[in-house]
Amino acid sequence: MIQEMSQRSRDILRLVVETYMTTGEPVGSRLLSKKLENRLSPASIRNTMADLEDAGLLYAPHTSAGRLPTETGLRLFVDGLLQVGDLTGEERTSIETRCAASGTGFQEVLTQATAVLSGLSGHAGLVVAPKVDAPLRHVEFVPVAPGRALVVLVSESGQVENRMLDMPMGMTGSALAEAGQFLSQRLAGRTMAEARDEILHELTARRAEVDQLAAGIVEAGLAIWGGEPGRGTLIVRNSASLLDDVSALADLERIRDLMEELENTEEMLRLIELTQGSEGVRIFIGSENTLFRRAGCSLIVAPLQNQQQRIVGAIGVIGPTRMNYARVVPMVDFTAQVVGRLLG
Repeated sequence: MIQEMSQRSRDILRLVVETYMTTGEPVGSRLLSKKLENRLSPASIRNTMADLEDAGLLYAPHTSAGRLPTETGLRLFVDGLLQVGDLTGEERTSIETRCAASGTGFQEVLTQATAVLSGLSGHAGLVVAPKVDAPLRHVEFVPVAPGRALVVLVSESGQVENRMLDMPMGMTGSALAEAGQFLSQRLAGRTMAEARDEILHELTARRAEVDQLAAGIVEAGLAIWGGEPGRGTLIVRNSASLLDDVSALADLERIRDLMEELENTEEMLRLIELTQGSEGVRIFIGSENTLFRRAGCSLIVAPLQNQQQRIVGAIGVIGPTRMNYARVVPMVDFTAQVVGRLLG
């Protein structure tokens, strides 16, 4: 459609969108006449804006107001008129340094990446990843408090996942060490799902040989790891920023509904499906994504690919439809690349 538009129509649509992104206010013909490189009278601009309105690209929120872009107009701008900027050297260094400082743990890297994106963009940062049952190399139980232990799982790729586990009072260090050794020997090179039934069967068959406390810890760990098939990682940072553009009670209710849905892991895990087959950043404006249909927000999202080029999650930014796409797109893209390298 963009190819069918006159240069004047393109220029006016671009200026309306860019001005709206800056001010959030309807854009009038007099303001546009001052910004256009090829000066046009307000009357000529109004005629062109009327044509764009007839085409469903602009709309008038009030009878005497200027014009705002529709979702279709924003989509046309993003697909055909958006000039994506680039990150500064300082921004790139900040992203790389802060993500690398998080350590090697899967959860820690994702948490820090979300904070980085949120801080740089000024909008809500989001990371989502499915539950990954990866082949394991090592399992260790570390006592942290009476009745509590930290379970450290190290995958063959080097990713580290930590879980907290309740355990019987009076658990000895030797029993924890035996439980870790027992699991490590049987899980090496296999996923928890692949080895779970075999481990439980062996515990039953060798009950007399295995320390009862250690056996109890092994069974408790398997119950936790094997009992959450739909559990994934969902991190939303600075969701309160979505309230910044709210001007009416109805808008507030829509944003509140969205913030509740952002806590719905099953709903958010569908974001990963949106990135399938995509090598770069994707932009979803307003109702193009069912999750944001009522809230009128946009999502800029990129797949997270590890060094084996396997998609292990998605990372992005949620903000108002008037957010600065040109600035946020390269931010999401570069952060996804950095996180992918860190995930191994």
